[in-house]
Amino acid sequence: MEFEEKIIIAFLFKRSGKNKLKESEIYLPLSLELGWFSAKEARQFVDHALEQKLLIKKDGGLTPSFSVEKINVPIGFSPSKTIFMKKDKGEKNNVMYAIVHRIGEKTNRYPEEIVDEVIQKASEKNILPEVAALLVAKDHNIDIEDILEHVENKILRENEE
Repeated sequence: MEFEEKIIIAFLFKRSGKNKLKESEIYLPLSLELGWFSAKEARQFVDHALEQKLLIKKDGGLTPSFSVEKINVPIGFSPSKTIFMKKDKGEKNNVMYAIVHRIGEKTNRYPEEIVDEVIQKASEKNILPEVAALLVAKDHNIDIEDILEHVENKILRENEE
């Protein structure tokens, strides 16, 4: 499976039929039409895609830095939201990044593979991606005891919003 960010971008550009989109033509569909992200998260996604150079500002719009035609968008695709989220204030690292990184170190697997497994488990069990990541770590007998409190704090913080 491709990087999740590329799939999201490819989906939006294929859906629009355009080669260039305004920033609002990216974050509004993500939040309002598709309901994949909150408005804030959708804007964070655009910022993240620009930082990662997946999107390029060009002639007053945004264009992908890769060929969207070469990206396979799985049927029923829905993003996990966790890939692009910035570091939370007061936390050393993004919780999801920390879990995925730990699993990758111990299993010698690529982060994309691990994220795919997390997304699949979250979807199958209808649970939050962070909780699914903990279960994936447990499936691989990886100690994540030191991360549990961060996951709990993140979940509680999101439920307050």
